[in-house]
Amino acid sequence: MPDFSSGEIKGIVFDLDGTLYVCERFASEIQDAAAIYISGIKRLSYSEAMQMMAETRQRLTQENGTVQTISAVCSELGGSVQEMHRFFTQTLRPEAYLIRDERVIHLLKRLSAQFSIYIYTNNNRILTARIMNYLGLDSIADGTFTIDDAWRAKPDEEMVVRIIESIGLKPEETLFVGDRYDIDLRVPDQLGCPVYLSQSIEQLLLLGELLTQKPSADMSAVR
Repeated sequence: MPDFSSGEIKGIVFDLDGTLYVCERFASEIQDAAAIYISGIKRLSYSEAMQMMAETRQRLTQENGTVQTISAVCSELGGSVQEMHRFFTQTLRPEAYLIRDERVIHLLKRLSAQFSIYIYTNNNRILTARIMNYLGLDSIADGTFTIDDAWRAKPDEEMVVRIIESIGLKPEETLFVGDRYDIDLRVPDQLGCPVYLSQSIEQLLLLGELLTQKPSADMSAVR
């Protein structure tokens, strides 16, 4: 993979949930909302739907060899990803759980002075806009790519190629940042993009230092 210190990076594509913010309570609310949706279409109790989703995710993960998303589980159980996201938009209240972190705002503003900044998320556009606005990040990104752009959930090679082409960069110029390698980073990595795994705000903040340090510095955190 290209070394950050080579100066080839021109754009950064960030995942949103679990990357630009980390909130277990809101993540649990999303899982709960998905279970309520599944319970409705399957005519199951909430607890039965949760168990079915867990078993389905485990089976799909074993069959595919990679961690599976809520979207994949929903489709496997006969649900509509579009309808599930419509339900998310109606019921989820991220503002009740999220906390604005000025450190993240400062990081993205600092990076935006040197790199173009994009968001690529499995969330839908309405919720993404609400989350970004509440976190104070809405005016920083140069573009946002959401699941309802084409209803193709991560990981998806066609969407990653489309994103790279639409922002006008080469793969080696496009850094992808996410908290789940299988879902956020594996496809970009395979396409020749540099990737950075960030599973905490501390790891996210370290990215700023890695992108601006001298070429001789340790780049082992970057692939």
